Amino acid sequence: MKSILGISAFYHDSAATLLLDGKIVAAAQEERFTRKKHDASYPYNSINYVLNEANLELSQIDQIVFYEKPFLKFERLLETYLAFAPKGFTSFLMSMPVWLREKLFQKKFIFDQLKRNDKKFNDIEKISFSEHHFSHAASAYYPSPFNEAVILTLDGVGEWATSTLAIGKDNKISMIKEIYFPHSIGLLYSAFTYYTGFKVNSGEYKVMGLAPYGNPKYTQIILKELIDVKEDGSFRLNMKYFNFATGLTMTNDKFSKLFGQKVRDPKKELLTQFHMDIASSIQDVIEIIVLKLVKNIQKETKIKNLCLAGGVALNCVANGKIVKDKIFDNVWIQPASGDAGGSLGAAMAFWHQELSKPRLINKLHDSMNGSYLGPKFEEKVIEKSLTELGAKFIKFESENLTEKIAHELNNGKIVGWFQGRMEFGPRALGCRSIIADPRSEKMQKDLNLKIKFRESFRPFAPSILREDLNDWFELNCDSPYMLLVANVKENIQVKETENNKKLFGIDRLNLKRSSIPAVTHVDYSARIQTVHKETNPRYYDLLEKFKKLTNCPVLVNTSFNIRGEPIVCSVEDAFKCFMGTELDILVCENFILQKQDQDKKLFKDYKSQIELD
Repeated sequence: MKSILGISAFYHDSAATLLLDGKIVAAAQEERFTRKKHDASYPYNSINYVLNEANLELSQIDQIVFYEKPFLKFERLLETYLAFAPKGFTSFLMSMPVWLREKLFQKKFIFDQLKRNDKKFNDIEKISFSEHHFSHAASAYYPSPFNEAVILTLDGVGEWATSTLAIGKDNKISMIKEIYFPHSIGLLYSAFTYYTGFKVNSGEYKVMGLAPYGNPKYTQIILKELIDVKEDGSFRLNMKYFNFATGLTMTNDKFSKLFGQKVRDPKKELLTQFHMDIASSIQDVIEIIVLKLVKNIQKETKIKNLCLAGGVALNCVANGKIVKDKIFDNVWIQPASGDAGGSLGAAMAFWHQELSKPRLINKLHDSMNGSYLGPKFEEKVIEKSLTELGAKFIKFESENLTEKIAHELNNGKIVGWFQGRMEFGPRALGCRSIIADPRSEKMQKDLNLKIKFRESFRPFAPSILREDLNDWFELNCDSPYMLLVANVKENIQVKETENNKKLFGIDRLNLKRSSIPAVTHVDYSARIQTVHKETNPRYYDLLEKFKKLTNCPVLVNTSFNIRGEPIVCSVEDAFKCFMGTELDILVCENFILQKQDQDKKLFKDYKSQIELD
């Protein structure tokens, strides 16, 4: 049996993936173990986890593949400096020591790090390198249920490429076109993330969530001044407005003057209608570009299937538009679309592209196992952990447990749901989730302010039984990874009154917009997760029980964590979050913990220790 370990690290979202004979056995992000959001360090814990899952030692692994090529990245750094010199000398000087110490000699550096996992590991020739965007493309195509597809990858930047078009056929991928740094819609979106006062590589989804509160007033200014977009969707940035190629910030003073306001300081300034309009405008521009790209690709290739990966593929609003416009017959998006998924893509690329191994395709399901690829904890381990933590709990049989939790949810309780294998990727998909009743008008506010401790405008996602999807949402295809946005059905919408239509921005937040207001965003949209019996039987059973009780096959599903913290991984993480928030109930496999039963001395406010995202 041939084993391949894929690694991504040293930029952000370090991760490890293990394949056995081409099958994905395990994958996890380092942040889940270290509790440091977007941890970029060597993924020591993730590697240990995936090896343990397969009962292997590192020295037994046949091949180790790193997700990008450091020499090419170094070449970009040097050429960018030369192209813009003497501008950017400060940032160039700051980056040099780490390159000369670690990154330039990355094979030896990785080899030395791997020895931490296994002292017996002694074969440096087992380490090879994939290209960044090829890793993304491989992560999008190889696990998909298609034997032929167009593959579009869009992110900030890899080595040189920022956007690539490839075609996957059977077990091979051919790269067709690339757009190179500094021209990047990922970096354009990040520039606006920075400008509106959110953290780059972390706050982009906040811009997406903020966009529906605004009007796209600045779309034409962006298209006229900042980016030149051709009819085929190809583009070039006007670099006189940006600082990311040479400086330590994303934008410069010319950018601020163009829009008439300085970069928002989140410590001193609240979000205003201006920031909502800016968010709405950049979201509009991204959708215009992405739709032009995919329409042209379809026209040129005539291929019916589309695969997406790269950070921009997490823009579920744009994804929803692609599906709604029926540009392709089928769309499949890698759930770990960011750099973490590069570890999976690098390993799969080696198996299929380098070793020419055939693909085994299930046309009904992808090969991601619902993205449930992380650690699972046995009942005895959970019971021991809870006892050592001083928790009070009751054990239930499976059937009775889902029945009881459905009743608790119906009574307005908010539940920490810790089940099965942890998800790979940024979304909680019913294994490390906080769940609640979507029919409650105050639930969205309560979850944001009392549980997640985050901005009030942030929307929540619905989980729905797949077979009920089309009765509740304007969508009729699988969305297992919460990567598609669609509107709630008109018959369950609550139409705005004339007075309400006059309200602006955050004033519209508390308006009831449907019979499931907790998951209906301000523009009647929702980021949907379809739940399937085959991949998550227990969560599916809970939804079925809730439907039986309420006639509603939908639950609020948000990630089990507080703002700025990675999603919980262990029982200890789950209990800490339970005791540090206003969660009512914690369910760990078959054990139920009620907040009122817990020792008051164990209540801990730990949010001040978490760096805000």
